[in-house]
Amino acid sequence: MPCGEDWLSHPLGIVQGFFAQNGVNTDWEKKVIEYFKEKLKENNAPKWVPSLNEVPLHYLKPNSFVKFRCMIQDMFDPEFYMGVYETVNQNTKAHVLHFGKYRDVAECGPQQELDLNSPRNTTLERQTFYCVPVPGESAWVKEAYVNANQARVSPSTSYTPSRHKRSYEDDDDMDLQPNKQKDQHAGARQAGNVGGLQWCGEPKRLETEASTGQQLNSLNFSSPFDLNFPLPGEKGPACLVKVYEDWDCFKVNDILELYGILSVDPVLSILNNDERDASALLDPMECTDTAEEQRVHSPPASLVPRIHVILAQKLQHINPLLPACLNKEESKTCKFVSTFMSELSPVRAELLGFLTHALLGDSLAAEYLILHLISTVYTRRDVLPLGKFTVNLSGCPRNSTFTEHLYRIIQHLVPASFRLQMTIENMNHLKFIPHKDYTANRLVSGLLQLPSNTSLVIDETLLEQGQLDTPGVHNVTALSNLITWQKVDYDFSYHQMEFPCNINVLITSEGRSLLPADCQIHLQPQLIPPNMEEYMNSLLSAVLPSVLNKFRIYLTLLRFLEYSISDEITKAVEDDFVEMRKNDPQSITADDLHQLLVVARCLSLSAGQTTLSRERWLRAKQLESLRRMRLQQQKCVNGNEL
Repeated sequence: MPCGEDWLSHPLGIVQGFFAQNGVNTDWEKKVIEYFKEKLKENNAPKWVPSLNEVPLHYLKPNSFVKFRCMIQDMFDPEFYMGVYETVNQNTKAHVLHFGKYRDVAECGPQQELDLNSPRNTTLERQTFYCVPVPGESAWVKEAYVNANQARVSPSTSYTPSRHKRSYEDDDDMDLQPNKQKDQHAGARQAGNVGGLQWCGEPKRLETEASTGQQLNSLNFSSPFDLNFPLPGEKGPACLVKVYEDWDCFKVNDILELYGILSVDPVLSILNNDERDASALLDPMECTDTAEEQRVHSPPASLVPRIHVILAQKLQHINPLLPACLNKEESKTCKFVSTFMSELSPVRAELLGFLTHALLGDSLAAEYLILHLISTVYTRRDVLPLGKFTVNLSGCPRNSTFTEHLYRIIQHLVPASFRLQMTIENMNHLKFIPHKDYTANRLVSGLLQLPSNTSLVIDETLLEQGQLDTPGVHNVTALSNLITWQKVDYDFSYHQMEFPCNINVLITSEGRSLLPADCQIHLQPQLIPPNMEEYMNSLLSAVLPSVLNKFRIYLTLLRFLEYSISDEITKAVEDDFVEMRKNDPQSITADDLHQLLVVARCLSLSAGQTTLSRERWLRAKQLESLRRMRLQQQKCVNGNEL
């Protein structure tokens, strides 16, 4: 078996070792997974694995072991591939078995040809995900992952294969020039892709190595390839992820951490281009894949690399300051949580002070902002999402940079966020809802295709008078459904499909928002800085990095704490509700009680308490009373409803 660093630089060698030992017995596949699992358990081993998120693609060696932190943007149809195939040596007639798992391009040794009629050939199935970097991931998250990564990489300017790739066409065809091969369109299509593994002859391989750049530049795409990122301005690679086990456990919008084998063989781009040329000449009735679908599903490997997954983990969160899985009963995780919880009180007090300054001296608004930032949908009862806490921060200065800088503060605190500038132009022209493109057979992303726990800040202070057209009305409806039901209805042309979500929505507005909200808090600034940018920058620079990290841990960790209400407190709350209704039937409704319970829940968790106490219940009632009183005062001042 290979040893040392071979598992990082030559993982296929490791796989070959297990395959050679076990042959067609499927135990070799389990042993491969177990081997890499054990390797990653070694001290700091994950930090030595190069990450596609941090390392430029040209620095990564083809067929090396890599990791990728991503969101599943789309799921393509399952594909068949040759799990095991047999080759025959043309001179000695010796038969050799090869594995096709974790490969895009099937390989043969010198003088070997594929035996298509071998009874030992097996066809298997794998799933392909289209994955993108986590939308809206904060700069501090990226920076922390970069600093933690200890992988050693250097630019990889060329890829020289250790073995020749041979076509399973006749030997007579091997001396054909590439341009002559290109003319044989139908043959190229048939010989280019069998069983999910791509093949190419030696002449084309040599040409590929000599002039990869020119070949890639000459690909005839009808338009520039769209990486299909949900949010504008996103950077990083999109990847085609090949999954071999348990793909039913994953769904669209899940955040994953993948470990697998990188495939960026330039020959993929050439062969896929040949297929497009070939399909253009085939009978449309015989060609099930459209040219557009082939273009989208088989993009250049230099632009959209492939990862053959060995290990995949669904991430609860992407905060690099916390253990990856907070539900595990591991001593390390438990120790981390208990240590942090023991010093929670001063962290909360400092965060409250920090946000009070950010909200121009308004401590009540700061309290509600904390509750909002740690709120989460913890369960669903029928269609009702429980735990969501959308806040409308009204009273924000109009024609001011306040909301922009407040969002910058939030960006420094949460792992993923996006600020939606709610202008008439944006509402009418931006695509909020993902939709199915049946021609390309892919899900085209929209702004609301976001992973769980993303903070969405909707800036309504930018809204001017104007006319919403039909797409604008649909976008407003989509935002309302997201806020109310925590779901987005993806457009599949002939029907809509519900995708549940868990997005924290904060609406900043001058008056009461046009959108629904669980809670409206009217901002009462205690100071108006002459220079907002300078004020907010000084606020951020005054916070020690270690303190800022504690804020980040606090806001992520508390979302995952279990919470309960004892029977005794439940009875006390019910009695309290009856008493309030008796004194003034109009003072509180069932909806008000539900909101009060959400406030009490978040308030308890913000103090590190996982069960509701009488003290926290009374504090929640006090906060709600102060908030309502402030709204009433503002209503009297303005003479209209807020």
